[in-house]
Amino acid sequence: MTITRSHGDPALPAPDPPEPSPGRPAATGAAATVTLADVARLAGVSPATASRVLNGSARVSPGARSRVEDAVERLGYVRRRGAGGHRGTSGTIAVVLCEDSRRVFGDPFYARLLWGLRRELDGRAPLVVLMAGRSQEWRATAGYLRGGHAAGVLLVGARRDQVGPLVGAAAGAPVVLAGRPLDERALPYVDVDNRGGARAAVRHLLASGRRRIGTIAGPADLGAGVDRLAGYRSAAREAGMGVTGLVCQGDFGRLSGERAMRLLLERRPDLDAVLAASDLMAAGALDALRRAGRRVPDDVAVVGFDDAPVARQVQPRLTTVRQPAEDLGARLARELRACAGGRPAADRGVVLRTKLIIRESG
Repeated sequence: MTITRSHGDPALPAPDPPEPSPGRPAATGAAATVTLADVARLAGVSPATASRVLNGSARVSPGARSRVEDAVERLGYVRRRGAGGHRGTSGTIAVVLCEDSRRVFGDPFYARLLWGLRRELDGRAPLVVLMAGRSQEWRATAGYLRGGHAAGVLLVGARRDQVGPLVGAAAGAPVVLAGRPLDERALPYVDVDNRGGARAAVRHLLASGRRRIGTIAGPADLGAGVDRLAGYRSAAREAGMGVTGLVCQGDFGRLSGERAMRLLLERRPDLDAVLAASDLMAAGALDALRRAGRRVPDDVAVVGFDDAPVARQVQPRLTTVRQPAEDLGARLARELRACAGGRPAADRGVVLRTKLIIRESG
């Protein structure tokens, strides 16, 4: 982790890859022996019904669909494709955004990541972007992947309980995650140094004389939310700072940041700084502090995370942790190509550096 105003984001050595869960079939081997009949039997449906679910058909009851998808996940079923399937000819890369469309279109992170991905591909492969934030979008996405249309899959923003079903739906196509997986799956991923970034932000605030530093954490089922909170807690322990009443949670959106900031002020009116796990939440925190009559940074310093355009648009401009979203997209494309080339998944965990950008808010 560095504190700088310059550009360029080299990769850090990746953390040790997670080991496969002892109770879960491996992606190859055990899963290869599981048949459609096994899935149907476990789900309590006919093989025809199980096949319709895997093909994305709408002519299946929600209960049956849920049981089949659960059986696929529990058994680690991977559907085999014949030589005439789409995958061998299209070369299409599917990017699955596991967020509601309002979040996707409202957060510049996704556009920056996709731009980096597109730039790296440079027309060498067709790109399909799928949104899986709502139930109907989820079904359509799973149906597309199960149809064998994608030569490779990139999962962006996948929650803890979403990774398994999406990997199963990919039916053997290589899958790379944006962000480390929270479960014990040995999957290739590209992440940013969320813990180091949060630690650097808290250390900066402590060095500037702040002693009651709160945080607005991200979602607890997303790696970025978990790791940024862990980095905050680590720096607080290092400094001997108690965090009672100083931790609140948001969803990375601006309104959640405003609500969380109001709650933090109610709990700890003596708070003198806050680290928000996204710039949008930091902007919401600025709104709440303004309404409460608190001056930034005189009364309360604010630090965000992302270095999104909003960080330079708000007043005062945000001190923030820059994550290299474009480089993340480009590296995802390179790792997917490496995965398709047969390099073992355990060798492909990549963590990109973050940088603390100091501006007027803290």
